[in-house]
Amino acid sequence: MNVSIRALHPVIGGEVAGVDLRRPMSRDEVAAIEAGMDRYAVLVFRDQQITDEQHVAFTLNFGALEETVTGHIHKRHERRLGDQFADVSNLGKDNKPLARDDRARMFNLGNRLWHSDSSFKPVPAKYSLLSGRIVPPPGNGGNTEFADMRAAYDALDDATKAQVADLVCEHSLIYSRGMLGFTELSEEERVTFRPVRQRLVRTHPVTGRQSLYLSSHAGTIVGWPMPEARAFLRELIEHATQRPFVYAHEWRQGDLVMWDNRQTMHRVRPFDDQKYVRDVRRTTVAGEATTVAQVA
Repeated sequence: MNVSIRALHPVIGGEVAGVDLRRPMSRDEVAAIEAGMDRYAVLVFRDQQITDEQHVAFTLNFGALEETVTGHIHKRHERRLGDQFADVSNLGKDNKPLARDDRARMFNLGNRLWHSDSSFKPVPAKYSLLSGRIVPPPGNGGNTEFADMRAAYDALDDATKAQVADLVCEHSLIYSRGMLGFTELSEEERVTFRPVRQRLVRTHPVTGRQSLYLSSHAGTIVGWPMPEARAFLRELIEHATQRPFVYAHEWRQGDLVMWDNRQTMHRVRPFDDQKYVRDVRRTTVAGEATTVAQVA
C-alpha cells in the first residue's frame, strides 16, 4: 500500500490514507508514518476497526511500550483493560459509566487540562496512540484538542526565548490533580508521584526544531518562587493554546489518533459522561532519554 498524508491544519495534524492497522507494517510504511509524525506531530487514521492485540502490535513498530499503571488510582484488580493500555474511557470494569463521585473518574478529569502524557516521569513518553472504539454522537463533546508547541515556541519574542532557554520545571500528577481539588492521595501515591525535572524548551532529535515543553503537570520552575513560576507557566500555556496553534479532532468511531508528546500538548473536551459512552484506550511508546540532559 502507498501511504499518503494530507494536512488537517496549517501547522499541526495530518490524516493518513493507505494504511490498514489490522495487518503488519512494512519498513517503508513505518518510515513514512514516522516521517509524518516528525512533520505533523499528530496523525489521524480513519476507520480502523482494530482489536487490542492489533493496537499493541501497531504501537510496537515505533518502540517499546511504556508502563501505564500509575500508583493505586487504578488498582490492578479493578482494571478493565490489560496493562499495555491507559484506560482513558468513562467506563468501569463492568463496562458501565463511572459514577460522578468515583475516584477513578475524578482522577481522569485531569485529562481535560492541557498536558503532555507522562511528563511526570523521569523519561517522558514519545508517542501516544489513542483508539476510539465507542465515541459520543457528533456534536455531543468529547473532542480532543492538540496544541503545536513548535509553532508556539516560534511565535515567542526574542526576549522570552532567551528567558525560557535554560529553565527547568518540576512535573507531577500531584500538581495537575491538585488544580482540580483532587488532593486526597495516599502516602504511597505521593511517593509514586514525586516531582521530576523537565526542560522548558526541548529540541526534536530528528528535525532539530525547538518547542515549549508545557503541561498541567508542571507545577514550578527550579529556582523560582512558586507563585511567580505558576503565573509564568500559565501565561505560556495561554500563549501556546491560541486557536492558530490548535487542531481540534472530532472523533468518529474507529479513529486511531497518534501524537508526539515531545511536540504537542492535548486535552479532551467535556461531554456528558453519565449519558454517553466514550470507550477510548491508549498505548504509549516509551521515551528514550531525559530532557534535563538535553542540550537546548
